[in-house]
Amino acid sequence: MFSCLLKQILSGDDITFDQALTLGKLDDSQLYELFLAALRVTRHFYGNRVDLCSIINAKSGRCSENCAFCAQSVHHHTSISTYPALSKEIVLEKAFEMESKGARRFSLVTSGKGIQGDDFEKVIDIYKTLREKTQLSLCASLGIIDYTKALRLKEAGVTMYHHNIETSRSFFPEICTTHSFEDRLETIRSASKAGLGICSGGIVGLGENWEQRVEMAFQLKELGVVSLPLNIITPIPGTPLWEKPVPEPMEILKTAAMFRMVLPGAIIRLCGGRESALRSLQPLAFTAGINGMLVGNYLTTTGREVEDDMQMLKDLKLEVMRPC
Repeated sequence: MFSCLLKQILSGDDITFDQALTLGKLDDSQLYELFLAALRVTRHFYGNRVDLCSIINAKSGRCSENCAFCAQSVHHHTSISTYPALSKEIVLEKAFEMESKGARRFSLVTSGKGIQGDDFEKVIDIYKTLREKTQLSLCASLGIIDYTKALRLKEAGVTMYHHNIETSRSFFPEICTTHSFEDRLETIRSASKAGLGICSGGIVGLGENWEQRVEMAFQLKELGVVSLPLNIITPIPGTPLWEKPVPEPMEILKTAAMFRMVLPGAIIRLCGGRESALRSLQPLAFTAGINGMLVGNYLTTTGREVEDDMQMLKDLKLEVMRPC
């Protein structure tokens, strides 16, 4: 099965929806074969290189949207810290730190449906300064934006826009009702039209089934994403998904391998929830289709020390990509 699938992908042919569905039916004895096939695909497109990015939660909490997994929503009662847009000095300090530790990309992330007025102007000014004072590739994650804002970000030095679709179109109404799946797609299209690369993925373990994960993968392929953040549900007290069980590690790795087969040329990036969900199996992710990581802290949860991630990659004999 896997030899034919590999030949198909490496010759430039896409796998079908039905083939991706079949991967969800593999028994445990076949999973390592799947992981090795995913590794072959990853090595074909990227060799042994891994892309590292980092973020700063540049504006926290008080979001008007009701995404069921999110601690920053005003609809949920959580204990996270809330604060307005951070100063340029704080953002620059974080960017310099992450660059020194080996991150290739850096992104400002702001809470809320979108960014407006003075906050957007502050962000533009910060990106211009980052472009002048660092070698980082600059990304932005500012919620729903239009083409005009996307173009201004590009002019300020941003090269990639991050906006997760979170899950499949069919499951999206189960996790958010204050905006539509189409709203998210329109933002991605606006960013793409402005010439920005697209970073978009979602969260595994929201309650979706395997077919809906495959549906999400094919939607991301249609959007032409170049970077796919793979997050795992982190149940946060006060959110509707607080008691949602976290998928087993091998289920997460099987999902990563499926995404690699559907999007063979994308950077598939292990992100939020990886420490608690994968536990000791994090290194195995790099044989199951993963070739990128978000390092450092996340938005409202703490990651592990960057030095620990760098040592893991060194032990695996993987090469960290450097800024272009």
